[in-house]
Amino acid sequence: MDQTRRKLLQAGSAAGFLMAAPRVGFAGAHAATAMTARTARVQLLPAQYSATEIWGYDGELPGAIIRVKQGERIRRRFVNDLPQPSSVHWHGLRIDNAMDGVAGLTQPAVPTGDSFDYDFVAPDAGTFWFHAHNRSVEQVARGLYGALVVDERIAPDVDRDEVLMLDDWLIDPETAQIETNFDAAHNRSHAGRRGNFVTTNSQYNLAYDVKQNERLRLRLINTANARIFELGLSGLDGWALAYDGMPLAAPEKIEGALLLGPGQRVDLFVDVTAAAGETAYLLRVDDGQEYSQAAFRVAGTGATVRRPTPDALPANPGMDVGGLNNAQQFDLTMEGGAMGRLDAAVLNGERKSFRQLVSANQFWAFNGVIGMTDEPLGNLARGQTARVSIFNDTSFPHAMHLHGMHFREVLADGALGPLRDTLLMSGGQTRDIAFVADNPGKWLFHCHMLSHAESGMMTWVDVA
Repeated sequence: MDQTRRKLLQAGSAAGFLMAAPRVGFAGAHAATAMTARTARVQLLPAQYSATEIWGYDGELPGAIIRVKQGERIRRRFVNDLPQPSSVHWHGLRIDNAMDGVAGLTQPAVPTGDSFDYDFVAPDAGTFWFHAHNRSVEQVARGLYGALVVDERIAPDVDRDEVLMLDDWLIDPETAQIETNFDAAHNRSHAGRRGNFVTTNSQYNLAYDVKQNERLRLRLINTANARIFELGLSGLDGWALAYDGMPLAAPEKIEGALLLGPGQRVDLFVDVTAAAGETAYLLRVDDGQEYSQAAFRVAGTGATVRRPTPDALPANPGMDVGGLNNAQQFDLTMEGGAMGRLDAAVLNGERKSFRQLVSANQFWAFNGVIGMTDEPLGNLARGQTARVSIFNDTSFPHAMHLHGMHFREVLADGALGPLRDTLLMSGGQTRDIAFVADNPGKWLFHCHMLSHAESGMMTWVDVA
């Protein structure tokens, strides 16, 4: 390892320590378990800084892991003790529309001092998460999120199963507090709200003790407002077995960089190949430099030889995407942003000039319209296949998230990519996705760069 890389890794892990075992919440058989959104103070920054005020579920950062078996029921009574209305979205779960938690579309926002009961069955095994879905650009940035893990009925062959929630925070270093200009025009019109302090599970320099040849399941969740994580492995060798909670048909060997956009998840099965006394890393690459996103300190040997390639995880039921020849076609063109060509667009039912849009702090449009519309992008009958051709006619990447259903990308040769619920698109790209409208209701389709969603990048589909 070259000296520059070694120094960066040491700088990223010098203050590392063992993560405390997360408190795990289980779905009750009868009464709903309360989860209260409230303010709290936590030691987010290193010890020489003062505590930071956050908003957290039950005051925790991240919220306590919700962990159930596939097919089990989840009941949560959301209590809002925040100074503004809120709601909870269960990101990636195929559940009833009324439980999806999108304020203004599937339910009213829950006022301060009020509550709302979420009650649904988790049909799919995989890695999911929950987060605030009213004024998300602020509430998620303040810490309102947590992991939701749905375990397979038969556990896979791993020694450890760890959830890693990746985030960045925009912090005022003088006060150690979260920067509160959530409507900054630069963030809304450029790449989104990017932080200056990066954490895993809200910890700086997270570290684990492991053994050589142990097999770890790492459930990576990008909870950041806008940051795209470029990740790599050092002293670890492994495979991707699921994207966005949905198992792959076969394990994919990790070679080179792995990109994880906001809202996306990946399940990695990795073997510890570093020798005893060494440290392995989940690496983050920023501006060509490598940093420790999570460290794995190797103490002893777990087995004398490595396991073979893992088996694929069992597929979730009813996830085929067929009927492409008769699919209902929709086009979605992303427009606007800095360096964009959005001369005018429809806002609140009226056509506005670029100057008027800037004055309204609105910068992005889908098909010439900013924000939610009265009419959906598509009206679909239940069971109908939809194909959406998306053109990113902007200078920035976007992470398009579909609620309530998963899609497959239609590749250039006509083949179908893996199931996902969030598509990361670069500027200038055209990508096609296809999904079966098998879940009735009004489903949001938006950019998960949350500043972009707040400033125009939202639409919806209606499944009757």
